[in-house]
Amino acid sequence: MPLNLVAPIETECIQPMRYEFADCILDVDRHVLLRGGETVPVEPQVFDLLELLVESPGKLVAREEIIERVWHGRFVSESTISARIAAARKAVGDDGKTQRIIRTIVRRGLQMAAEVSRDSEPAQQSEHRTQQLKYARGHDGQAIAFAVSGEGPPVLRVGSIVYDLEAEWRLASERTYVSAMDAKFTMLRYNKSHQSHWGDPCRANYEGVAEDILAVTQAAGFDRFAIVSEFGGIFSALQFATKYPERVSRLAIVGGWAEGRDHREGVAGPDSIRNLIIEGWKNPGSGYAVGSLLSYFPEGPLETVREIVGEMQALYSVEQKLYQRDSGNTASVLHLLPQVQCPTLVLHGRNSAVHPLSEARKLAAGIPDASLVILETANHIPLPGNDVYDTYIETLQGFLSAANE
Repeated sequence: MPLNLVAPIETECIQPMRYEFADCILDVDRHVLLRGGETVPVEPQVFDLLELLVESPGKLVAREEIIERVWHGRFVSESTISARIAAARKAVGDDGKTQRIIRTIVRRGLQMAAEVSRDSEPAQQSEHRTQQLKYARGHDGQAIAFAVSGEGPPVLRVGSIVYDLEAEWRLASERTYVSAMDAKFTMLRYNKSHQSHWGDPCRANYEGVAEDILAVTQAAGFDRFAIVSEFGGIFSALQFATKYPERVSRLAIVGGWAEGRDHREGVAGPDSIRNLIIEGWKNPGSGYAVGSLLSYFPEGPLETVREIVGEMQALYSVEQKLYQRDSGNTASVLHLLPQVQCPTLVLHGRNSAVHPLSEARKLAAGIPDASLVILETANHIPLPGNDVYDTYIETLQGFLSAANE
């Protein structure tokens, strides 16, 4: 039987806000910047800087306060700070010469020079700034946390960067993604971290996770729904889609692979990502640990990658990370592809080095009624701040929305 416990996770901001200045709107609730009515893609740190400035228009925001808010007190170089300020100015249509919106107070800090009006959004939308967890009973008897947010057709997310709901919510890049999807769909996300028992990676229990998905979706009241699968979530999603085809309306595969590294022709030598994990995972923020994730996201943004690594190092031991890497290397889903019965979209970065485009082509060729969209990026999956991020989100939303046309 599903568990009905609710565990709210507190956030700093409960009442969502919109700030209007010049021809811009900074929508804190949805983590969106609009200029002239058009969405302007910004990196999470740039958004945090803008939010800090609009909270105190006309007042000096000291350099120390900026570092504390945007970089959480960590040491950063002057060039990094200057780059974020320049990016913030560019995003709002300003520049360092005119400084009509963001003014530099020499050797002291910054000032929001434009007039700012603040508008609280309806109280019922505050759920976007908090996260409430409910629980279902998994196939092995363990409780599985899940969260439901947004309005619209039902969509289940299988797989993510950190595989943990609380860690996801702490990451600005993940909140940006969830907010964008919430605007169109009722999103169901669940904890995946408990499902691996860190045994033999060649025998990962993807059959068990299909039953976990069934339990979570039933507890959430999802009957027939679309699935977005990311990274290794493809293995769970395919198991579920082929075992319960009547429940899956559409399937999106983002950054997936048909065969792991151990099955691919022409792959020789040691696994460099595995070696980076061994060398540096125990040391918080180490260059080796960051390097292991930069292999997936060479275009960054770097600060976003660092934040993700920090959450992952807190969640997973070296042994657990190696298990994840090894299970992905040894996995193959070629036998499942012909059994998929729903329309499928495969999204993949053209220059991804971790799982090459050829793996995405195998998926699209092996699944009946599948399409492949190639994203012009070296990132395995686009992150907020990448040039193709908006294209990625719009393509994904368009495909998932078509399930209800």
